[in-house]
Amino acid sequence: MPDPLIGLEFDELRTTMGADQPAYRTRQVYEAIYRQNVPDLVQISTLPRATREHLAGHYETGHPRIAQRFESADGTRRYLLRLADGKTVEAVWMPEPDRDTICLSTQVGCPVDCKFCLTALLGLERNLTAGEIVGQVLTLTRDNAASPGRRLNLVMMGMGEPLLNLPNVLKATRLLCDPQGMAIPERRITVSTAGVIPKIAELGQAPVRPKLAISLNASTEESRRELMPITRKYHLADLIEVCRAYPLRPWERLTFEYVLLRGVNDADADARRVVRLLAHLKAKVNLLALNPGPGIAFETPDPERVLAFQAIVARSMPCFIRKPRGLDIFAACGQLKRSA
Repeated sequence: MPDPLIGLEFDELRTTMGADQPAYRTRQVYEAIYRQNVPDLVQISTLPRATREHLAGHYETGHPRIAQRFESADGTRRYLLRLADGKTVEAVWMPEPDRDTICLSTQVGCPVDCKFCLTALLGLERNLTAGEIVGQVLTLTRDNAASPGRRLNLVMMGMGEPLLNLPNVLKATRLLCDPQGMAIPERRITVSTAGVIPKIAELGQAPVRPKLAISLNASTEESRRELMPITRKYHLADLIEVCRAYPLRPWERLTFEYVLLRGVNDADADARRVVRLLAHLKAKVNLLALNPGPGIAFETPDPERVLAFQAIVARSMPCFIRKPRGLDIFAACGQLKRSA
């Protein structure tokens, strides 16, 4: 099986192409893969035919294959993508009038076992490579004929716990942000974590990194431990402390995601505790009413309860209600499960 080129940074690609090739040839291939999104190496028209044929004989671009595509009434598309080893992940395309958003996976399955998430039922099979993360962006933008100048937001909130695959997440981010390649600004990329404390600190030291979102989902240690078993290892108080120490860039806020579950974590008292938890942090809160799914033992709160929760939090910090996308095709947050 030919080796993939997607996932190689410029210096790695230059080594792969060999010392007999001038640097500008490497630049042509690099730009063709990442900027022009060429699906096949023989189509790189800036290269001599012999060079194209040599590359195509030994390598491939490495785009994941679209195994299935599901269309929502609201325009959202859920993709089941097949990787080179036959394993599958899901990614979601969400169009808006002024921008497009892609929800990316970072692992095949997920090890974190949050009790309100369908992906957790899959368990973990393996990490994705940097190329497999970037390949999702290239495949979906090509399939949706996205124009190069159109605003694109990326959220690593699909399958997996990104910070348990941090080296590949950071390498993928460098490739996505490279001005000579895809040139997506860091402020348009967000990574979401269930709260892997040592990796949050490590992420903060990376010179090129996405914005950070924390899945909070509870206002007390006890409640969070029941909903998110990772809290037994990484306690809520320690999570808040590492967030206080996180080196925010001047334009940046921490985002705290909060999935509202009827009668579990959606009371006014919970909202007030969230405000106290996040006091003195430069942060915003995104509220998500539970997206239901088979095997999930929780219910979605009424819209009035969501609005009441928001009103309490919004008195102290920015607080938004995230509109679910693709509910009818199981494309919304917490619903990705690698199935038809």
